[in-house]
Amino acid sequence: MRSKLMLSLTASAAVMLFHPLTQPVWAQDQAALTGTVRSDVEGSMEGVVVTAKKASSIVQVSVTTDAQGLYTFPENRLDPGEYTISIRAVGYDIDSSAKAIVESEKTTTTDIKLKKTRNLASQLTNAEWMMSIPGTEEQKAALLNCTGCHTIERIVRSTHDSDEWTQVITRMMGYGAVSQPVKPQPMLDKTRAGTPEQYRKMADYFATINLSSVDHWQYELKTLPRPKGRDTRAIVTEYDMVRPTTEPHDILIDKEGNVWYTDFGEMFIGKFDPKTLKLTEYPIKKFKDKAPTGLLSIEFDHAGKIWFDTMYQGSLGCLDPKTGEISYYPLSPEYNDDRVQLNFTGLHYEVDGKVWTKSVGTQDIFRLDLASNKWERFHPTDQLPSVKNAGIYQVMADSKNNLWMAEFTEGHLGKIDAKTTEVTWYDMPTAHARARRMQIDDQDRVLVTEYRTSKVALFDTKTEKFIEYTMPEYTFPYRANLDKNGEIWASTMSTDRVVRFDPKTSHTVQYLMPSDTNMRTVFVDNSTTPVTFWVGSNHDHRLVKVEPLD
Repeated sequence: MRSKLMLSLTASAAVMLFHPLTQPVWAQDQAALTGTVRSDVEGSMEGVVVTAKKASSIVQVSVTTDAQGLYTFPENRLDPGEYTISIRAVGYDIDSSAKAIVESEKTTTTDIKLKKTRNLASQLTNAEWMMSIPGTEEQKAALLNCTGCHTIERIVRSTHDSDEWTQVITRMMGYGAVSQPVKPQPMLDKTRAGTPEQYRKMADYFATINLSSVDHWQYELKTLPRPKGRDTRAIVTEYDMVRPTTEPHDILIDKEGNVWYTDFGEMFIGKFDPKTLKLTEYPIKKFKDKAPTGLLSIEFDHAGKIWFDTMYQGSLGCLDPKTGEISYYPLSPEYNDDRVQLNFTGLHYEVDGKVWTKSVGTQDIFRLDLASNKWERFHPTDQLPSVKNAGIYQVMADSKNNLWMAEFTEGHLGKIDAKTTEVTWYDMPTAHARARRMQIDDQDRVLVTEYRTSKVALFDTKTEKFIEYTMPEYTFPYRANLDKNGEIWASTMSTDRVVRFDPKTSHTVQYLMPSDTNMRTVFVDNSTTPVTFWVGSNHDHRLVKVEPLD
């Protein structure tokens, strides 16, 4: 754990330096801090997340109680000093403020007592609200478009009637995806918002689940069970990032262990060293002053350079980690209008010298010839006439630089052949799946999340067949990655649980996060044993490291 933040600025980067304290040396089997968690209602409580944070530190560490209600922070996880202890256990609050003094080469014992909460609604995850509210699956599915910017709690606590909701939804639809409650960002393309009456059906439903006509909700608030067994066996470390509008989105880990991330709320790419707690920010150029700001995807290319999109700014970029230099590739002017929203890159350009990307506003696919700086445009959703308003989410290139596309409106997996530009679409195994993010492995198999149906599908590009895996209900996975052992790790914006699934046994482990994490892209670090899971806490401006203990 470290403290003391010093900010220095240069012409090319903003660098935050966190001066480390000397780590204590612990005996191999010694704990820094331990204790039991109990309540009058349950006695010893399993599955309570316990978090320790030192004042002025950017780091907080969390563990989860076992079947005996015991929590343990391992030997070298906490520096000497005073820590504030907090907990997460739905339905409970900590009985009184808890502090712990950690001393060098000693074990501190601090028992924690919990009491029933008086404000259960404030503790519910998005998934628990989805469990609680009445309505059909189709009605509830509309809420999946809301959780990128804010929680479902904001909707159910509101007092808007149906007429007001048509106006509110129209306004929200006019904001860029990079918006957040403290920083709404209107898009340049005003047509993207639609018209109030087209949202009447959604507005009618929203008015039945909020407080527009009642003083309290007319439905029972339901909760997910706390973690048990293997679900409790992980250490979670969170690192605060700079400012309230920073939203770590996509994450990569380089060979030195640095964490690279895109800032979904600001025009920066961040490089964070978890060992020294040094953060370097690389400012990204704005091309459209009045357009929303924020970045989404990053990918390493074959040379170790980092490619990224600039979303509403209408350009791709490439950052050289060795020099810090950034090259920009603005979309050709004839295509670069107010509708442009470039998300993702397809990168295997060593095959043919071409880079892929896509625009949300027009559903165009673009391909850039790096040698000539010429852009090509494609519109592959024309081959999906049965899907009204078909929309492509992620695009990603395989080893032959063929482009794969996840169709998000209904759920299809598409391919553009790099040589012939022929378009092929495949139906996802489950209807209305809403294909979202992908991973392509070294066999060119495509692992794609089925966002609406809480499933993950693995597509074999040689046999053209899917294998489908079911995640826990209400997971609504954003992205999934395969690790070196063949296990699948998935992120979610709904349950605040990191999902670990073993296809061989169909066994699922879920690690509960300490707070509203709103996870986006996952990165599995296969250099450790067990593997380490990294993700951005998009709404809490944090980087999150999950270390399973088995």
